[in-house]
Amino acid sequence: MHPELFSIGDFTIHTYGFLIMVGATMGFLYMSHVANRDLDIEKDKIQNLAIMVIIAAFVGGKLFFYLENPGYYFSSWSNMKQNFRTGFVFYGSLLFAVPLIVWYFRKEKWPLWPLMDRLAIAACIIHGLGRIGCFFAGCCHGVSTDVPWGVTFTDPVSQAEPLNTPLHPTQLYSAGLIFGILIILLMLKRHNRFEGQLFFIYIILYAVGRGIIEIFRGDEERGYIIDGVLSHSQFISIGVIAITVWAYLRFKKRARFKKK
Repeated sequence: MHPELFSIGDFTIHTYGFLIMVGATMGFLYMSHVANRDLDIEKDKIQNLAIMVIIAAFVGGKLFFYLENPGYYFSSWSNMKQNFRTGFVFYGSLLFAVPLIVWYFRKEKWPLWPLMDRLAIAACIIHGLGRIGCFFAGCCHGVSTDVPWGVTFTDPVSQAEPLNTPLHPTQLYSAGLIFGILIILLMLKRHNRFEGQLFFIYIILYAVGRGIIEIFRGDEERGYIIDGVLSHSQFISIGVIAITVWAYLRFKKRARFKKK
């Protein structure tokens, strides 16, 4: 596609980074608006949180990306520098950002689960646009295919492999999944049965969808627990689904008990 949006001299704006920036801005604006409107939280404090979350998500996503092939990436700085702007693992970002968010909410004495529900919607906005960015960069690409909607990447800067061959547009599958989850969350928002429900649904639906989309992924370097059968992300998805379903049922039962 178009990995580079435009260049001014030696300075290049990458489409992936630009879309992440747009998503982060939109997510921040949504979160600061609803937190101020619904919970009377100052927008400045949401801004501070946003900066910390961006840093944590970057570090976690990058670290998990390197851990997919640690022998290669940690062997030299030049290897780590490769794909520095585009190679990220969502679960790494999630596992680094969520504890930070919980700590910050507790520190500020904000209601945790009502904010996590709103954060799930903001996360879908950021995450969905990020996946479209992946499509333009060519990373997270699919296996070769003969389906009518296969996408052929031709730009030599693209990370898709192989070039000039129709591939499953797994980045768009992921974006469609995430924006579909966003629509579901917005529909359920008015009928939320217990605090934390939207956050749990977001995590469960994404983990299930991610596990399925992994079947069509062609970037073999992301690594496998069982070669060609169970990828790292599928393995993490299984654990995430199990823990989140357990938490969902527990919170639901607790909410039902309180109503009695």
